[in-house]
Amino acid sequence: MRIASFNINGIKARLPRLLEWLEETRPTVACLQEIKTQDEGFPADEFEKIGYHAIWHGQKSFNGVAILADGVKPVETQRGLPGEPEDDHSRYLEAEVNGVRVGCIYLPNGNPLPGPKFDYKLRWMERLRAHAATLWAQEIPTALVGDYNVIPDDKDVWAPRAMASDALMQPQSRDAYSRVLADGWTDALGTLNPRGGVWTYWDYQAGAWQRDHGFRIDHLLLSPELADRMTGAGVDKEHRGREKASDHAPVWVAVAD
Repeated sequence: MRIASFNINGIKARLPRLLEWLEETRPTVACLQEIKTQDEGFPADEFEKIGYHAIWHGQKSFNGVAILADGVKPVETQRGLPGEPEDDHSRYLEAEVNGVRVGCIYLPNGNPLPGPKFDYKLRWMERLRAHAATLWAQEIPTALVGDYNVIPDDKDVWAPRAMASDALMQPQSRDAYSRVLADGWTDALGTLNPRGGVWTYWDYQAGAWQRDHGFRIDHLLLSPELADRMTGAGVDKEHRGREKASDHAPVWVAVAD
């Protein structure tokens, strides 16, 4: 079983690239972030044509998440994170696929800081940790995947000094992420690449892609029941270099059935 995550940065603008990636790599489950469309604008029919069924949680112009499954319908188990009823951002969607629980995450960026956006990011991360603990207690094989907007360590960025003032690298952001891992979740890419140097995002500006000035913010967190079955994880980096690509590359983890 291959579980993937892809911040598509606008599903309408990147649809040809997304369909191309799905057909070439054929993940069992694909979690999408920043679909940037309202529910009625989601192109479900295009995925049906190539054998994928979808659920989605859209929002006009920004945010938005979706879960696609190859040949089966994802069974929705959670829409939005508990804990802040007034939060209307479309950032979390969860489903059951082939006996595995999959949470699709688009964590707040948090810039500029200090300020309300950074405070919201930290609150959201605490809410995520609380919900993750609830999932943990159920002992269901679970993957929490997506764009976490956190660079976990200096080894996960091409130049730590260049990002030092960004919300993605603040000690509070890193500590919140570390606390989730300390609760027993396995960072698939981090575990298999302990020396770092693996990027999942390259900015459109300043020739970042051409110079390989990237960093790792797309993560695949596995519960013990799923981590024990992990057989590999990686980044489909080549797809970042294609015409009209997203600024993120897809990430994936493979687990034994």
